[in-house]
Amino acid sequence: MQTRQLGDRSVSAIGLGGMPLSRVRFATGELPPRDEAIATVHAALEVGVTFIDTADCYAPDGPGLGHNEELIAEALRAAGSPDVLIATKGGIRRDGADWPVDGRPEWIREAVQGSLKRLGVESIDLYQHHRPDPAVPYAETIGAFKELYDDGLVQRVGLSNADPDQIREAHGILGDALVSVQNQYSPSFRSSEPELELCEELGLAFLPWSPMGGMRHAADLADDFKAFAEVGEAHGVSPQQACIAWLLARSPSIIPIPGASRPASIRDTAEATHLELSADELARLNA
Repeated sequence: MQTRQLGDRSVSAIGLGGMPLSRVRFATGELPPRDEAIATVHAALEVGVTFIDTADCYAPDGPGLGHNEELIAEALRAAGSPDVLIATKGGIRRDGADWPVDGRPEWIREAVQGSLKRLGVESIDLYQHHRPDPAVPYAETIGAFKELYDDGLVQRVGLSNADPDQIREAHGILGDALVSVQNQYSPSFRSSEPELELCEELGLAFLPWSPMGGMRHAADLADDFKAFAEVGEAHGVSPQQACIAWLLARSPSIIPIPGASRPASIRDTAEATHLELSADELARLNA
């Protein structure tokens, strides 16, 4: 497994996005079976993944916060508590099927305490602000994250769904405590290029969420994905592998966090770290 830098930590070049483990599958209308979800985390560890991304709000509709954090903590305990960087997020509540944002400092402080308990740790490896709250000044919210860092409750801070101005503002408040930005970026969603370029300038990791943009089966891929299917076929691999290999080649700052809810999915995706694309192939996929 290749590695990349996330602040002061070296982690696997891809992470595991935990959200699908706690969301109903479209095909079945049910959550992934718990034993299969735990096996998916274990499969990620077996192929060298040392970075797992979760959030307090990743949960089925109804029960509230924490399902995904608790599931991942359980899987890691069962695996002998390996040395893995766990990133979680705060700043969104759950109200049934709704996901209201809440950037108030008092909520951020309450949220981190819940995450610490569910993950079973004294300090969170990477705590990310999930989404800006238009009702709360951004500096006020980020100031709360700085306090958590100063208090030792979190070891590193990340942003999610932030624009360039917000990244610069947060960097001015957090300094070296800020290590990453997690925004949507994929073959079908490339409007986060300015944020990626700013991360390169500031020395921050860029963590694309939904890095495959909903890519499923080659037969029903949208036009945005056809080239990835064809490049993958030329190498005898899946379009998903071609997509992750493209992202890894796009910038050394990128650490994709593809979601998975089956062991086979994360095993396949991890193979992308060994796939080398030619200059012509990259030019085609960049177009």
